[in-house]
Amino acid sequence: MKEYGFIRVGAIVNKLALANPMKNAEEIVKEIKQAVKRGVSIVATPELSLTGYTCGDLFLQDQLLIDSEKALRKLLDETKELDIISILGMPIRHDNQLFNCAVVIEKGQILGVVPKTYIPNYQEFYEARWFSSSRDLKTGKMKLLDQVVPISTNLLFQDKKLKNITFGIDICEDLWTVCPPSNHHTLHGATIIFNLSSSNELIGKHEYRKGLVAMQSSKTISAYVYVSSGVMESSSDLLFGGASMIYENGSMLAENRRFEIESNIITADIDVLKLANDRIKNRSYMHMVDDIEYNIIKVDVFDTILELQRDYKEYPFVPSDQFERNRRCEEIIEIQSSALARRLIQLGNPKCVIGMSGGLDSTLAYLVIVGAFEKLKRDMKDIIGVTMPGFGTTDRTYQNAIDLVKEYGATLKEISIKDASILHMKDIGLPETDRSITYENIQARERTQILMDVANMEGGLVIGTGDLSELALGWCTYNGDHMSMYAVNTSIPKTLVRYLVSYMADITTGKKKELLNDILKTPISPELLPPDEAGNILQKTESSIGPYVLHDFFLYHFLRYGATPKKIYILAKHTFKNSFTKDEIKKWLKVFIKRFFTQQFKRNCIPDGVKVGSISLSPRGDLRMPSDANYDAWLEEIEDLDT
Repeated sequence: MKEYGFIRVGAIVNKLALANPMKNAEEIVKEIKQAVKRGVSIVATPELSLTGYTCGDLFLQDQLLIDSEKALRKLLDETKELDIISILGMPIRHDNQLFNCAVVIEKGQILGVVPKTYIPNYQEFYEARWFSSSRDLKTGKMKLLDQVVPISTNLLFQDKKLKNITFGIDICEDLWTVCPPSNHHTLHGATIIFNLSSSNELIGKHEYRKGLVAMQSSKTISAYVYVSSGVMESSSDLLFGGASMIYENGSMLAENRRFEIESNIITADIDVLKLANDRIKNRSYMHMVDDIEYNIIKVDVFDTILELQRDYKEYPFVPSDQFERNRRCEEIIEIQSSALARRLIQLGNPKCVIGMSGGLDSTLAYLVIVGAFEKLKRDMKDIIGVTMPGFGTTDRTYQNAIDLVKEYGATLKEISIKDASILHMKDIGLPETDRSITYENIQARERTQILMDVANMEGGLVIGTGDLSELALGWCTYNGDHMSMYAVNTSIPKTLVRYLVSYMADITTGKKKELLNDILKTPISPELLPPDEAGNILQKTESSIGPYVLHDFFLYHFLRYGATPKKIYILAKHTFKNSFTKDEIKKWLKVFIKRFFTQQFKRNCIPDGVKVGSISLSPRGDLRMPSDANYDAWLEEIEDLDT
């Protein structure tokens, strides 16, 4: 999994024996061994985990400092055969001063020592009584347990094989300052930050602390592993809850349960390649300039993950929480309808013309038009819904289209395309029995011509209904449903369209609600081929092009994070293990790659359409891609996949 950018990290809250480093070392060794069993490559413990944070003036006792070094030696000896990097908290004497430090060890070696920079000395904190800041360092090397090691805040630890696996260290208060050291660590290449902390519990503090970790992770586009001292710290005046959490670019991956007496550990799989891809897309990320010189220490980060423990959403464009999903749907409809309203104002408030098929896409676009007209306080009669029955139109979709137009008080026009299509087939010499793509596209282009001509006649604007998934796959007829005068669904993926219509059904009543719910149950189809003998839809899009749930998953990871086909396959195989076979995933991934590359010429000339989410295919904004790009390398990687 390491080659795909995945590294499993961990945070240990050890059951503390205050001021007893040897006993703490025994407990930490036990927990490190548990971390190894769980496939962790890098693990961190709390601030001053070998002694405890609340030792007070005992930090000035030689015995405690001597015992701390003995405990470190024990840890080195007992973990030297383990494939793991450990980050420990302990007091370190150097340059005639005492520093609160993180010590990084691996295979019996001390890789580096990172001292705390910001020493809190206010309210309940008075660390400056014992500890100096990293700014007071005089030399950058020290001798510790017969090893000469670097000591500096400006240390980064980088994997020997994959340089995107680089980590740096904050210590507690460092996070709470205006400019945490991790700001600079990440600008110099760190994708993972470990924070060894000792943060007491107060009412409301935990949520604030989580917000800090989330924000630091987000603004530095990094993974942030935070681990704090547990309840066995002294409770003379303070209680420590043992909070630990792991965030990746603002999203929580793992969190422990606070106030546990016994030791506990959390783990999460970090995707460093995803973070690296986000950084190169964010052109302002590197605009903060500093002249700090970093010491890059090469390490062996072991590839320990056998199977991913993090979950990926089957519907990455759709929030899984219903409350959040409803809130998001409301906002999306507002964005779409407001954008359309703005365009209508610009053009002098023309009528809107839309082709009504009785399917999901046209239903969503129609509801967006209704929303825009409500904002502008316009008469719904100026919405012209055109139903254009053809050879594949079923009674169900036909009736739903008509009823939907009428229920919202819009103007209905019914114009059959059959006679015009037959005449055109005759003109170009296409047999009436032909069922080729030409047969289908004749109908699509005839419908678009009708809509454009009606718009000219009515002084109107043709509103496009095509969605993001169709544009990604080129699943539209060039200069047919591919074209409109303004497109409101162009950044809405197919899997999200269904939820948006469902949301509108939930907030609607009566006949409108019944109509929307029936449309939601209708199979996805362009209805360009005749129905079966029972009058049901015969031509089902997903039978030809593949499941949209897979294509939207592929699209999200391909464009959002620049993932390779091999990585997308790994993620899809993990995510859809109960839904699709490996061969099915591989088959449809090949379809996705081939169509995405070959259909760019259609996307290069799409009409204006509002961007709603993080992914858009507009050639004027988010996707500047040549129509002639060679995709052999992408397909070859899929062919080499082990299925």
